[in-house]
Amino acid sequence: MHPLFAWLPHGADWIYIVLLALLIFGADKIPKLARGFGRSLGEFKKAKEEFEKEVSAAANAQDVKPTSEAPKVAGNLPEAIHPVPSGTVTASDELTKKS
Repeated sequence: MHPLFAWLPHGADWIYIVLLALLIFGADKIPKLARGFGRSLGEFKKAKEEFEKEVSAAANAQDVKPTSEAPKVAGNLPEAIHPVPSGTVTASDELTKKS
């Protein structure tokens, strides 16, 4: 047996685990627990598949080369920012100047 799986119960240990579960939960609760676990597992698989689809769709979208034309935006846009020449003193320079 591989050492990674050495800690797992094997043989008669499983019988003791099942009997202990029957004592703790009762015979009527175990099928309900198993059904709930199965539904949870199904939901997890569904969410995993949706996530993988989203990731592959995003990867495929990045593979598409954008066109050279810039996107056109409508509406009120702010004016472009122009750099200030280095010799010019601005109002913010006056405020931050230490005396």
